Formats: sequence, structure tokens, C-alpha cells
Amino acid sequence: MVNAVVGANWGDEGKGKITDMLSREADIIVRFQGGANAGHTIVNNYGKFALHTLPSGVFYDHTTNIIGNGVALNIPILVKEIKELADRDVPLPTILVSDRAQIVMPYHILFDEYEEERLAGKSFGSTKSGIAPFYSDKYAKVGIQVNELFDADALREKLERVVVQKNILLEHLYHKPTLKVDELFDTMMEYRDMIEPYVCDVSAFLYQAIQEGRNILLEGQLGSLKDPDHGIYPMVTSSSTLAAYGAIGAGIPPYEIKKVITVVKAYSSAVGAGAFVSEIFGEEADELRRRGGDGGEYGATTGRPRRMGWFDCVASKYGCRIQGTTDIAFTVLDVLGYLDEIPVCVGYDIDGEFTTDFPTTGRLEKAKPVLTTLPGWKSDIRGIREYEELPENCRKYIEFIEEQLGFPITMISNGPGRDDIIYR
Repeated sequence: MVNAVVGANWGDEGKGKITDMLSREADIIVRFQGGANAGHTIVNNYGKFALHTLPSGVFYDHTTNIIGNGVALNIPILVKEIKELADRDVPLPTILVSDRAQIVMPYHILFDEYEEERLAGKSFGSTKSGIAPFYSDKYAKVGIQVNELFDADALREKLERVVVQKNILLEHLYHKPTLKVDELFDTMMEYRDMIEPYVCDVSAFLYQAIQEGRNILLEGQLGSLKDPDHGIYPMVTSSSTLAAYGAIGAGIPPYEIKKVITVVKAYSSAVGAGAFVSEIFGEEADELRRRGGDGGEYGATTGRPRRMGWFDCVASKYGCRIQGTTDIAFTVLDVLGYLDEIPVCVGYDIDGEFTTDFPTTGRLEKAKPVLTTLPGWKSDIRGIREYEELPENCRKYIEFIEEQLGFPITMISNGPGRDDIIYR
């Protein structure tokens, strides 16, 4: 049985916690796309962790944790994360890395920084993790797969070809120091030694696991609105954030994905630039940010304060639809307990026309939120385990949103801990 856990919005929906929780029942957890540019925050009995590359199943000793071929693999960051687990007394998990995964090269990170610097005020709000240059190279067919580290002669020859192209850009576009093949090659040999213990033919491993009836969990990064095809292009990431891509990024047949658990937050937040219709500002935003998440709404990778907004039914309904949602996991509901009334964005006003359909970016930038207000429940709901025990106004809020979205809310997260969950 293969299930996918993905985000409906801009990312930061609380997927790490949901994956960590669902990993209890899983045998294998697969990260299928993205790189170390976004993090998953997890709170469990070992403490609080921000994972960037490792799958969120690493805290269980019965799981196999896989970095799929679709991931932008930053080898030093992966190795550092594994070491951090050991340093904090987490038993060493089983980790496999696809021999077809591609490597984030040191120059990808440099090009990311230089391009943001060059674009100045018109930048894409990159985390400077090398992600866009990495995926550009992947699709320009000059990327380097993990398996290529093990053929030194062919690798050196490839680096010589790539460096010619990169150095022209470095010299003439960015006016920065050029790359040296020998230094890059030595770095790649270090990377080879670091990654060798984990390398595996992942799609063959997963094929066998599916034959044996194992439970497999696909873990996505970011959310629907950051997808390069279906998101708020160009303010998106560079790999597909959709469950459908899980089949490609892990190397399994698409029909094996039986459940798509889409994580939806009880209010909105976003890191980075881009249209954000239900955004709020000033003291109202500061208070929600302070109370939000576990220890506040700040990016797990960058530490940047997240932009805050009320729940957006239009964006979330679209985000769920494009994911192929079977179940919604509704998170951080406990955060809203301080409000007398809770605004919800139920539609967009675009040039005087009301719509509940999520538009393309040009029209999205003109959209104004149409808000409705629901009564708050004014109490702390942490610790509640049964749906019926939630305050009436809290249940009404969930049911209103479920009706707007048109997909079933089957899990409600009411706190950061592994057990702060209500099944419905």
C-alpha cells in the first residue's frame, strides 16, 4: 500500500508532523522531490528537529528511509543531518539513497546566491540552496547522478565540459572567480566516500517492497501552490510538489498510490515572495505569527518570519484538487483558540467579479479576498483526543471549511506533539 503526504498550499502546512505520525504504521518512507531548501519541523520524545533532506520517518527503528531519484541531493547536508541525529541519541535509522538521484554541486549554491544578488529587488526570494540552478542543469542534461561518482575517469571528463560553460557565466555575467576542475573533482571524491554506504537501486527495492505488501509513505516538500506547472509561477520551486510526481520521484507505478493525504493548515502562512490573497499585516499578523506553529511561524530552513493570512478556501480547494486528495489532515487548529471571531477567505474579487476558482498568476495578483467571519471558541483545545469533545464553534469551523473544500477532513492536529491528533 502506497500513501502520499503532500501540502495543499505554500508549504509549511505541518507535513513533517503528519509524516512522523503516519510513519508509525509505515515500513518505508520516501522523500521524492525537492532539496534542503525547505525543512520539516518535528517534535517528539527525542526533542525538536528541523529536517531538510532526511525523510520524517527517521525517528522509528522499524522504518527504511529513502532519498528518491527526484530529490536534489546535497550530500554534505545529508551527512550532517545523520550525524546530528546520532549526536542527540536518536538510534541510527536505515537510510537508502537512489543511485539515480542527482547531486547539488557547490557551484549550484554559488549561482543561486549570485543570481539573487544580480536580480536584487526583482529576485524570487530563493533560500540560496542551489535548487533552481540544480534543476536547470538536470533538465539541460549536465547534472551529475550519484552513480557517476563511481566512474572517476568519466566524471572528470564531464566536469571539464561543464566547467567551460559555467566559467563563461561566472566571468562575464557575475564577475566572480572561476571554477577549477581539480578542486571540483577532489570534492566529488569526498562526496563519493560520504554517500557510498547508502547507495541503492531504489526503484528495484520499492518494486520488491510493493510485491511483498509493505506500507510505503511518499513524503513531499512544500505544497501545491509552489508547483512549477500548477502553482503561482514564477514564484514557485523547481520540482513538482504534487503527489502524482511521487511515482516518478520514487520510481514506482502511478496506480500504486492509493491514498493522498493532503495537509491543510487552519490559517495561511507563506515564506518567500508571490501572490498571497488572504495575507494580513501589522499587529494582527504579528500575534498570529507569535502564537503559530511550535514556537512561532518562522521558516525551518531560513528562520525568516512567515507571511501570515486567514484561511483561504479558494487556494486550498484548488491545492487539494490538484493533489488528488483522498484525505485532509487539518493542522495547527489549536493556534486559533485566542480569537473572538475568525475571518475566512471564501472567494476572490477580481476586477469586480466574484470567483471561487483559483486563477493564473496575472489575475491572482489583482485578486482581493472576500471574507466571511465565523465565531471563535476562545479556549485551549490541546489534549483533546475525541472530535465530539471539541467546542461547538471549533467543530463548526472545521465543518464549514470541509464543506468549502469538498474533501473529507479525517485528521485534525491540535498541537505540535506526535499524539496531538484527532481522528475523525
